[in-house]
Amino acid sequence: MEAKNELRSERPWSKEPARTSPRQSQDKFSRMMNENNNAFKNVRRKPGLQIWTINKMQMDPVPPQAFGNFFEGDCYIVLYMSENKGSRQSADIHYWVGRTSSQDEQGAAAIYVTQLDEYLGGSPVQYREVQGYESPRFRSYFKNGLIYKKGGVASGFNHVETNAYNVLRLLHVKGRKDVTATEVEVSWSSFNKGDIFLLDIGKAIVQWNGPQSNRREKLKAVLLAQDIRDRERGGRAQIGVVEGGDERSSPELMKVLTTVLGPKPAQLKEATSDDVPDSAQKNSVRLYHVYDNSGNLVIQEVAKQPLTQDLLKTSDCFILDNKGSSVMVWKGKKASKEERQGAMNRALSYIKAKKYPASTTVEVMAEGAESAIFKHLFKSWTDKDQTQGLGTTHNVGKIAKVDNGKFDVMELHARPELAAQYRMVDDASGDVKVWRIENLEPAEVDPKTYGQFYGGDCYLVLYSYKKAGQQQYILYMWQGRHATSDEIAASAFQAVSIDQKYNGAPVQVRVVMGKEPRHFLAIFKGKLIIFEGGTGRPGVVNPAKDARLFQVRGTNELNTKATEVVARAASLSSNDVFVLKTDNISYLWYGKGCNGDEREMGKAISDVLSRHEKRVVMEGQEPAEFWIALGGKGPYASDRRFEREEPLHSPRLFECSNQTGRFKITEVDDFAQCDLDEDDVMLLDTWEELFLWIGNSSYEYETKEALNSTRDYLRTHPAGRDPDTPIIFVKQGYEPPTFTGWFNAWDPHKWSDLQNTKLNKTPVGGGGGGYRAPGGPLTSPPPNKAYFQDETDFFPRPSSPTRPQSGMSSSSASSLSSSGAGKILDPELLVNKTPDELPDGVDPTRKEDYLSDQDFENLLGSTRADFQRLPKWRQNDLKKKAGIF
Repeated sequence: MEAKNELRSERPWSKEPARTSPRQSQDKFSRMMNENNNAFKNVRRKPGLQIWTINKMQMDPVPPQAFGNFFEGDCYIVLYMSENKGSRQSADIHYWVGRTSSQDEQGAAAIYVTQLDEYLGGSPVQYREVQGYESPRFRSYFKNGLIYKKGGVASGFNHVETNAYNVLRLLHVKGRKDVTATEVEVSWSSFNKGDIFLLDIGKAIVQWNGPQSNRREKLKAVLLAQDIRDRERGGRAQIGVVEGGDERSSPELMKVLTTVLGPKPAQLKEATSDDVPDSAQKNSVRLYHVYDNSGNLVIQEVAKQPLTQDLLKTSDCFILDNKGSSVMVWKGKKASKEERQGAMNRALSYIKAKKYPASTTVEVMAEGAESAIFKHLFKSWTDKDQTQGLGTTHNVGKIAKVDNGKFDVMELHARPELAAQYRMVDDASGDVKVWRIENLEPAEVDPKTYGQFYGGDCYLVLYSYKKAGQQQYILYMWQGRHATSDEIAASAFQAVSIDQKYNGAPVQVRVVMGKEPRHFLAIFKGKLIIFEGGTGRPGVVNPAKDARLFQVRGTNELNTKATEVVARAASLSSNDVFVLKTDNISYLWYGKGCNGDEREMGKAISDVLSRHEKRVVMEGQEPAEFWIALGGKGPYASDRRFEREEPLHSPRLFECSNQTGRFKITEVDDFAQCDLDEDDVMLLDTWEELFLWIGNSSYEYETKEALNSTRDYLRTHPAGRDPDTPIIFVKQGYEPPTFTGWFNAWDPHKWSDLQNTKLNKTPVGGGGGGYRAPGGPLTSPPPNKAYFQDETDFFPRPSSPTRPQSGMSSSSASSLSSSGAGKILDPELLVNKTPDELPDGVDPTRKEDYLSDQDFENLLGSTRADFQRLPKWRQNDLKKKAGIF
């Protein structure tokens, strides 16, 4: 296969013919580069975002107020510098290709990226971005969305002119998480029922919400409108919102729309799908060595999943094909300069050879500067001199070693990132309560036996502690390997009952036998014992055994457990401590590779396991009786301890949603707390644990599908992940520090601040009108009095439904409703009705507000006061059952 530069030879997304051949373009650009050695003189090496556009083959800086605006006829270079927790900076370079950009501009952008990479020392990760197919990382720089603008620099367009009001454009806004706004024809023919449109006339921006759009889409559009106002108009523009299908409620805003667009047609186009067709090839992750051989492109497969880090040779360059969804190029430090500089072209040639879509994501990275997603595709990954928490931690076997020092609980609360990295919410000094599932019901366990778990049982462990004076809970569901399916199901069901008893506050953690998380070990103070089978039920006699063997792992009270293994010589390991329990005596066997701390923990465990005489046995000095109890002497794992640094993987956040009509999981790059969507379920993967964050307004279907998809995610992960990795359920508003610590600048009051903020028109004091969006300021009064007759007309006050006071008669309520002061409706008009079937003016998300107190209690089984005290997810469940959600 002949290796050609696809960027310079084919332009499937461009509407313009190539003006020069690929070779002419490259030669011309090389001459210009030689003439101008100061191309990067304005590149700052400080954290933050810098953007350039290609103008007459030169890098032309884009002003910050224009960030997020991209002309379809241009190419851009985007540099993001970030400060790591260590002293080293990291950099990402993206070049963005507009749909109608020229061949010369595309070639110039590609070469500039290569040169900029060299200028910055060869460590940045390079990305190629195609309009409409941008990577999650690229989109993460523009939280309020991307705006695609017609034309380009060559057409004489300016990127932005701050405080200019001679604007007339219509933006078609799509997306809930990744928002894009595209300039379309200023006409009603551009509208459809499912999306949101912004009519921007300079001093005012009118947002029209399609009747089939959802709350999250509306919120995102408002934030985009505010962003335009603040960046492009210096904060001096008015924002108004019209609800499609209920235009009568906003007569003055509709007057603006019809003045510009003409009369609104009776019917608009139907909604269009937000889904981008999944172009990923469903093959496995594969690693290739790609090189030129006498002008031919040679693709040599090295391995397929699961991949190991030692496959990457520092003297070569490799291509990692991530199931066809993205192509990543790894440049070894000792690879030739030609190989390193040609890495991007190699990736494009590979895409062409594989017949992948031209929009396929491309990443190019140097050895030592790998992206988080790249590392996640390997079974294990170790960075040179990597550290975790306050220093380097190590992994011995499969048990994580935690600092021997006593945890300072205040330090963990003050520094949630430390709690997250250590997987410890506190020092495990809180209160513990344990139930065992017996006859499918929870039965309290005798505190004297806390920490003893039998493989034939299922247990519920409630741990409570205080943080900032507030009571917090973690509910562990421990499921024995030999428990029946009915008992496992009952443990999950009873966990829901306990969860409801505590008003949904507990964090729920499913624990599979043998995969206990660190904090679970810690709460039993070094005396956690797991019996392979049997039951701990009182009065039940477990089958007698001549000898029982327990493997003890851990160095202190926070990380120790004893696990029963088959009582055979083959179960021994030179790295650990074992307790061999017989009818008359117990042996403490010390392998040659264990240390003094592990021996002390072995003694503590043996005291719990047996009251009989205990004899210490050193490896190699075993008496004959010891081997007889094990059924005879035999070979076992005698390699000395292999201590390795624990793999450090960056956390990843995914959105789990069925908002588009089908369930899908989408990654959120460079995530922050604001990316947690209360309408959805979010999956946070920290490698050792998986968190499922349940938004207050998410659907039960999403929670179930998220759990199923999380299990599939583990099972099919290209790195060969452990399918029994703990899965932790976290509800909005009850996040533990082991979760919040993975987010920068977590705001514990965010949810309560937003609870009373709704997406509607809100009156402003002093007689003016305004619009408030979560996270944004109130808009100012309309600046153009000649255009808008009256500011109170421009932003009419909403008519909020009111209910009769407790004890008010139905006749009084009817009189109140007819007077126009409020609306109380017959439940038959609200129950199981779609938004289109509701009476005019009824908010479909707040149907309960239109019920009398008596009807409210009959339908929801709760008084209004008790209902308001419930968490939002529980309120939604009750509303769904009543048919008014």
